[in-house]
Amino acid sequence: MTRQHAAQHSVAAPDGRRLAVETSGSPDGPAVFLLHGTPGSRSGPRPRGIVLYRLGIQLVCYDRPGYGDSSRHEGRRVADAAADVAAIADDLGIERFAVVGRSGGGPHALACAALLPDRVTRAAVLVGLAPAGAPDLDWYAGMSETNVEDYGQADEDLAELTLNLKVRAEQTRRDPMTLLEFLRPQLPEADIRVVDDVAIRRLLTDMYAEALRHGPEGWIDDVLAMRRGWGFDLGAIHAPVRLWHGEQDRFSPVEHSWWLASRIPHAEVQVQAGAAHFGAVEILPQTLAWLTTPELAASPQL
Repeated sequence: MTRQHAAQHSVAAPDGRRLAVETSGSPDGPAVFLLHGTPGSRSGPRPRGIVLYRLGIQLVCYDRPGYGDSSRHEGRRVADAAADVAAIADDLGIERFAVVGRSGGGPHALACAALLPDRVTRAAVLVGLAPAGAPDLDWYAGMSETNVEDYGQADEDLAELTLNLKVRAEQTRRDPMTLLEFLRPQLPEADIRVVDDVAIRRLLTDMYAEALRHGPEGWIDDVLAMRRGWGFDLGAIHAPVRLWHGEQDRFSPVEHSWWLASRIPHAEVQVQAGAAHFGAVEILPQTLAWLTTPELAASPQL
């Protein structure tokens, strides 16, 4: 995983907000938008440049509103991501593209697939969440104590949620390792193995530092958006969708992917034993291959 050889610039959203964008890989290859997690930023872990060039992929990452250098969009819904992605694609001269969302980015990737049907070729969700109030799903079952508290406060005590995330963001700005240390007691062994890799840990802490550099607004707005109506119909997604989940995930339990698959017309689910939430970092190269070059998706070189 790397962030080297990436081009950064700013794009105007339809309402005049600024969106911080970073592209890497093959500039002439099929484009894939990688939508980061919660909290996260455009600088998150991604495959090395040589892997992207081997796949022939142009990878496009951006800071969701309120994160990093992107302007805040207070009150945003998950559905609003589609207009932002379309604006970035227009600015880059990209007509059609695939999308992949990691964790909190998963619902936003599905929004693009539902609302940009003529542009999104395929979509993937790695350790994603189902909508709040999803029928026949115990939304909080198996979820970590921290997530239960944060999402519960989004419903019941916005002032408390805001205060808690401000404190956590300030601690992360001073020392990005504090967020991983805060999460560590809640991590299963599969996640500890991933985050203890020196290179991955550095990429994660750099991502958190960038995400929260100007404050916790993006994080707050993400949590609120997850608990509100998403603003689109999952049944309107007609592109192929792959839902990947680590069996031991405690942040977005695997039952969320099974529920999504039951509502999305052309969805397949892959549940990996011995993996958890941060396994999404390791599975990304194979996912990118499936999105653009499916015959390479099982290559051992990835």
